[in-house]
Amino acid sequence: MRVFTTRFFAGAIIAVSAASAQAAQQCDWPAYRLFVERVVQADGRVIDRSTDAQQTTSEGQSYGMFFALVANDRATFDRLLNWTRSNLSANQFDANSLRLPAWQWGRKQDGSFGVMDPNPASDADLWIAYDLFQAGRLWKEPAYTKLAYALATQIVKQEIVDLPGLGPMLLPGPQGFRAGDVTRLNPSYLPLPLLRGLAHEMPDGPWAKLAQNAAKMVKVTSPRGYAPDWAAYQNGQFAVDPKNGDTGSYDAIRVYLWAGMAASGDPLARPWLDALGGMRQSVAQTGFPPEKVNVTTGAATGEGPLSYWGALAPYFKALNDERGLGLARTHLEALAAPPGAGREPVYYDRVLGLFGGGFIDGRYRFDENGRLQPNWRRAC
Repeated sequence: MRVFTTRFFAGAIIAVSAASAQAAQQCDWPAYRLFVERVVQADGRVIDRSTDAQQTTSEGQSYGMFFALVANDRATFDRLLNWTRSNLSANQFDANSLRLPAWQWGRKQDGSFGVMDPNPASDADLWIAYDLFQAGRLWKEPAYTKLAYALATQIVKQEIVDLPGLGPMLLPGPQGFRAGDVTRLNPSYLPLPLLRGLAHEMPDGPWAKLAQNAAKMVKVTSPRGYAPDWAAYQNGQFAVDPKNGDTGSYDAIRVYLWAGMAASGDPLARPWLDALGGMRQSVAQTGFPPEKVNVTTGAATGEGPLSYWGALAPYFKALNDERGLGLARTHLEALAAPPGAGREPVYYDRVLGLFGGGFIDGRYRFDENGRLQPNWRRAC
């Protein structure tokens, strides 16, 4: 009996140890650690070293906060938030007095560092509001939630307009996107999970209707199944953007990413994916995503960089496209590798790799209400 008991407990200890090791492996995120080490300064600034200005964008800060939340790294989350408050919002970023963050900060022409363009970017503002709502819920911190409400309220006030014949739509920023009867729009600024998450937190807001209008925009502006970088709304209908034309490239690649990450049970998820079938066809035919596409004709040119594979991995997963997902996984391994001597990781490559790789590896999900479900809640 004693021998049996000893063996039983020994087996139990081995099983527990194996489970602990597996959990630790699941919860360690090497690509995120590399991102923090190489792209995030000690003070919480996300640097895009591929630019001459060594710029920081509100987008980069917002993505960094999201990854920190997925990694359960509250210290880095707070560093990113505090840097954003101090440098992009001139210390006016609290529940009682909130200034939307400037979108671009870096080395100015006189050599000094500071805000280069004070206009906010609405996609970053949406992400930061979403990050704060989810941080308040997951980390049980009401201060984050209060700040999220204040930020979302300013987004509604300054960055959402009522377009005739459509209803609420997100401007890319408060200034510079409306001229006469033309309103310029960016389809990649409207991830469905974020809109669902904001609608869940603020049910009286425009978010649910905004999600419907964003789905309509993607469907109408992607006639060949390819999303454009920019679009326009004029005379009661969506149209080709007068400034950037009908090209789909580096901005648009995120449209496929967000579509792939949406909860499968969301009633808009499948129609959104179905509107974007062109990219799947391109990869099936050539083995790689095109760098640029004319969304009106479907004519494609160039080969997309590694970052495109990061964006497309969840898209292929949502479509149950095993070949496309296999190609994406192979390229993601190269994207997640430490940079060679003297070569820093490219900002956009890294963030799209974290979004896509983290999602297909099961590090996070979104439920039908847009709530973030990080794996650390169960595995860690």
